[in-house]
Amino acid sequence: MLTVNIHYQHPTSTAQLAQANYRATFTVAAGQCLGIMGPSGAGKTTLLHAIAGLLNPTAGEILVHGTVWYDGTRAIHLAPHQRPVGVVFQEGRLFPHLSIEQNLRYGMPRRATPTISLHEVIDILAIKALLQRTPSQLSGGERQRVALGRALLRQPQILLMDEPLSGLDAALKQQVLPYIQQVIQRFSMPTIYVSHAQDEIARVADQVRVMDHGVLGQARPVIAKDD
Repeated sequence: MLTVNIHYQHPTSTAQLAQANYRATFTVAAGQCLGIMGPSGAGKTTLLHAIAGLLNPTAGEILVHGTVWYDGTRAIHLAPHQRPVGVVFQEGRLFPHLSIEQNLRYGMPRRATPTISLHEVIDILAIKALLQRTPSQLSGGERQRVALGRALLRQPQILLMDEPLSGLDAALKQQVLPYIQQVIQRFSMPTIYVSHAQDEIARVADQVRVMDHGVLGQARPVIAKDD
C-alpha cells in the first residue's frame, strides 16, 4: 500500500514572496490504480516527483508497504535511487543509441532472482519482435510499451505514470491502454495514473481525484471500464 500525506511549499517566483502550496493525502492499495486529473500547472507532476524523491516536501510522510520513504518530522528522505519506483513519462525517454533489448535491460537491478523477469515483461507487453530495433524504428505506441517495460524491470513497489499517452493519437491510445490494464492487474502494485483524458482514467483507474491549484480533492467515482 502507498500512503501519502504531504505538504510542499515554494515561492511562485524569485521576484515574489507569495508561496505555492501543494497538499495531497491519499492511500492506494496493492493492485489498485489512482487516477489524477487537473489542469496544467495544478501540481500533478510535482506530486509524482515528491513520491519518486525528485523533490523534498516541506512536511508530511510517504510510506510504501510500511517502509518510510519520507518523513518530515524525523528528517527521513530516501534518495531517488533508493526508492523502488517505476516511472513512465510522456515522452518515454528511451536511449536512442541502444537497442530495445538494451533499453529494457538498462533498468534491471543486479539481483539473482528478480520479482519481475525480462521474459515476463516481453510476453505481457508483446514486444518480442521489437527487441533488436532502435527507438527510432518504433511507433509512438510501441515506444511507450517499451518505456513501461523498462519501468517494470526496475522491480518497483509502486508505478507512476505521468501523461503516458498524451503524445499518441486516439487509435494508438486504444492499442496501448489494454497493456497498461494488464500490467496493473498482473503485477498488483499501487499505481498512480496522471492524465487530462477522462476516457483513459475511466479505463485504468479504480478511483479518481482532481488536483486544482496544488490541492488534491476527494475521491470521485470512476465510470465503468470497458471489457
